[in-house]
Amino acid sequence: MKFRPLNDRVVVKRVDEEEKTAGGIIIPDTAQEKPMQGLVMAVGPGARDEKGARVPSALKQGDQVLFGKWSGTEVRLDGEDLLIMNETDIMAVIEDQPVAKKKSSKSKKAA
Repeated sequence: MKFRPLNDRVVVKRVDEEEKTAGGIIIPDTAQEKPMQGLVMAVGPGARDEKGARVPSALKQGDQVLFGKWSGTEVRLDGEDLLIMNETDIMAVIEDQPVAKKKSSKSKKAA
């Protein structure tokens, strides 16, 4: 099914969290909390200001985001569980951290 959210709404797919604890204990699905991270699947055209002008969204498709535990409305589309929420329900965008540069093989040989 093809769809697009309206105004400042965003469609988010939850990102599954690790099912093991640091000690190696496997947590059953029924005991797990719902993840508060997700991947933006679709973004509406943006909200309107007082003058009626469109304010573009700060999000884009593919952004990884953090949202509140009880944010959004759960929907099931094409067998996939998704959340539809207002852009204001999203607290942050998780940006890629810079990758540490690998040392060149020349410096290893010189040492």
